[in-house]
Amino acid sequence: MSILSTILHTLMKPDFYYAVLRSATPVLFATLGAIISSAAHCSNIALEGMMLMGAFVGVVVSAFTQSAFLGLLAAMGAGLLMSLILAFFAINLKSNIIISGIALNTLASGGTIFMLYLITGEKGASTSLHSLKIPDIDIPFLDHIPVLGTILSGHNLLTYTALICVILIWVMFKYTRLGLHIIATGENEGAARSVGIDTVGIKYIALGLSGILSAMGGAFLSMGYVGLFSSGMTAGRGYTALATQAIAGSNAVIGLLVSLLFGFCASMSNYLQSTDIPLQFVKMVPYLTIVIVYTWFCASTRRKSQGKKKGRLPDEL
Repeated sequence: MSILSTILHTLMKPDFYYAVLRSATPVLFATLGAIISSAAHCSNIALEGMMLMGAFVGVVVSAFTQSAFLGLLAAMGAGLLMSLILAFFAINLKSNIIISGIALNTLASGGTIFMLYLITGEKGASTSLHSLKIPDIDIPFLDHIPVLGTILSGHNLLTYTALICVILIWVMFKYTRLGLHIIATGENEGAARSVGIDTVGIKYIALGLSGILSAMGGAFLSMGYVGLFSSGMTAGRGYTALATQAIAGSNAVIGLLVSLLFGFCASMSNYLQSTDIPLQFVKMVPYLTIVIVYTWFCASTRRKSQGKKKGRLPDEL
């Protein structure tokens, strides 16, 4: 079967679009986290490490407590703890938030392997742990609708949670005091402080929410997607979320669309592995697509900015 016919055949399958939603879920969680922290002018570079730590802690706690719910809560707590550490270093100790974020990513990368070895004696994956998975949910009535039911029903609970979070974050930025304070802090911290906004507290809250959402993305990978933890299983999704957030700005709906684009390319790359295309190139496709879209976005933004400057009258310059 040729590559083109494989692509066309894949696009006709409802299962493919089901896989798109599933592949987009972890990136969507991290993107939403990045949107909140970026809106408060706190670049959370540690998304990758928070996802990885959430994936690890969720599996371990669910295995020892035999409760997927407690595992998810522990994963969210791990993400929150890492984000508070990042906030303390960046806000209270005035360290460079980029360097601090890189340090946390490195700590999570090596720390999860070390802790996995201490707990199980294994270095690669938690195959000896009897961890639990977060359940999949069939939506009543919808699952009986041909095609649409196959695409939208039967997803993991965290997939639906991510979609609900898109709506909640959009509403938060549009209509709630917290969302407006986060935006005000991010746009002009001095002005926000002058009108009585606790900008330090707002930054802590923004980074805390960012850590919780990122950890939920990691927990989806280990407790919803594959059912175990393996070293480096986030595979750069946290870094990808930084690019998707840059494209989306503070708009959660655009963040969802860009995450779905990543999910589309990731799912297509899985199907293309059966063709003659080199496996290394196929696996690169989703990440390369986001880089290309981000480059196009930056070039388009720059052209618009230059066009506005040329259109100004001399006294406006």
